[in-house]
Amino acid sequence: MSKRAVLEVIALGVEDAVAAQAGGADRLELVTDMAADGLTPSAATVAGIRRAVDISLRVMIRLADGFAAGDVDRLADTAAELREAGASEFVLGFLDGGGAVDLAAVKRVVAVLDGCPWTFHRAIDRAADRAALRKQLDGMPGLDTYLTAGSADGVDGGLAVLIAEAGRAGEPGYGQQLLVGGGLRLDHVPMLLKAGVDGFHIGGAARPEGWEAPVSAEAVARWRAALDAV
Repeated sequence: MSKRAVLEVIALGVEDAVAAQAGGADRLELVTDMAADGLTPSAATVAGIRRAVDISLRVMIRLADGFAAGDVDRLADTAAELREAGASEFVLGFLDGGGAVDLAAVKRVVAVLDGCPWTFHRAIDRAADRAALRKQLDGMPGLDTYLTAGSADGVDGGLAVLIAEAGRAGEPGYGQQLLVGGGLRLDHVPMLLKAGVDGFHIGGAARPEGWEAPVSAEAVARWRAALDAV
């Protein structure tokens, strides 16, 4: 592999962020309320984490459980507030009732981001047609990453899809970085690295004592070592 693989860790607060950076994380995904699979954190939390660490932060723009956009005006206002709090990278993704990308909602939020880099998150794993979704989003300003397990059921069920998509890097709709997360385990890493995947996303794996406990710097360091070993 020609470059160091990116390790992104979910952070809920300053303690998580500091531990993740100490363990060797390259980037954080900032969220709140993991019971709803990660919603938008407060602007105060974003500002506090930005002061505490100097690695990249991607902030979730998601106001309710599920992948429907909901109140698009509120989403756009939230994006503006996060930018004012110092956020410059983001995570988002919205589907309509039929499982297609909600292009109008995505475009509205992306317009507020004004070129900031962003990740389309695991909504892609719930899409009716993930290839069509990629085609529709191709060329969207700032979109540089897809966070995906390859399957709604997690990496175990999505390995074949992930490996196939990694092999299409550079094709139209596949120029973004593949960031693998969702049931990701250390034993998945060698085959994904071999396939050319260079982005890895962990949440629970960084918290051996569960989501009620903070990120463990030691757990993050184990992932960093595994990614750097190849």
